[in-house]
Amino acid sequence: MAALTLLSNIMKAENREKQGPALMVALVVLIVLTVIVAVGVGAVEISAAQVIHILTKQLGFGISEAYDDSLRENVVMQIRLPRVFLGLLVGSGLGIAGALMQGVFRNPLADPGLIGVSSGAALAASLYIVLGDQLAGLVGAWADMVATPVCAFFGALGVTYLVWRMGSIGNRVSVPRLLLAGIAINSLAGAVIGSLTLVATDSELRDLTFWSLGSLNGATWETVITAALGILPVMLFAPGLARSLDAWLLGEAEAGHLGVNVVRLKRVAVCTTALAVGAAVAVSGMIGFIGLVIPHLIRLTLGPGHRYLLPGSALLGALVLLGSDMLARTVIMPVEVPIGIVTALGGAPFFLLLLHKSRNTGLLG
Repeated sequence: MAALTLLSNIMKAENREKQGPALMVALVVLIVLTVIVAVGVGAVEISAAQVIHILTKQLGFGISEAYDDSLRENVVMQIRLPRVFLGLLVGSGLGIAGALMQGVFRNPLADPGLIGVSSGAALAASLYIVLGDQLAGLVGAWADMVATPVCAFFGALGVTYLVWRMGSIGNRVSVPRLLLAGIAINSLAGAVIGSLTLVATDSELRDLTFWSLGSLNGATWETVITAALGILPVMLFAPGLARSLDAWLLGEAEAGHLGVNVVRLKRVAVCTTALAVGAAVAVSGMIGFIGLVIPHLIRLTLGPGHRYLLPGSALLGALVLLGSDMLARTVIMPVEVPIGIVTALGGAPFFLLLLHKSRNTGLLG
């Protein structure tokens, strides 16, 4: 009976995975449509036809001058398009980082935010914001521009390693211990960032508020490039870990028998997760629940195989964050709601639902 149940589950997973290419195409189409809508929505309304004309004009094959408008063109190219691209990068980075984290810890409740990785990145970036002025003149203007993402990366990497060590019992990772360590680190990081607000200047205080709540406001092409340097390599490299992560799901001994270098897999996955989260936090602050909810939704649709789980998490993460940002800046215009609030309002109930279901599935056991 148990064998029949296992065979049935395998067949269901294979059938769901066959839907992978169709889902990838659908997500890409939805992202393109959402980009057009997001670029047009705001205080200055721009129709979809105008958006398409401006974008095609920039690509060198605009065919109509009926929509030529320098004001709208500047709004699109200098304000909204950088913000949209930044949202796509951050969302995809957080989504694929969440999928990697859940794969490494072999638990769908693992998340860069819940276990403190995002807090570690934000803490390191905040320390540089407040205490790094004296270093700015030494490292130069260009190095100073990338110093915050670098600090965020090492903060994310350090916290990930610390949580992994604290959550490990021998060769086994205890999810309850991992979550408890994450709670402690989140609290510690919040306390230190709160303390920094007492000594920060007005401009530094605004930056710290930005980190704590998350926002894409103030996005420029420079921040897009900065985020791309950390996130695009992860998106290109992570799918290559799919087979190893699938084998790792079977257990450490089984993965070793299949030729997977388990120690190397853990280190590479942790480092790539830290790079993606560090780059995302460096340009957008702390945006929670994307790394938890998005991979879980893809897993429910396509099954646990990482062949489509990793790219699917990146695409759906980009789509959800772009939609959340569009909602954040339009729901009570002209006031902009921090995007972290929007994702928390949607993600927290989903997480509570996971906790409720885990009583029967033993996810936290």
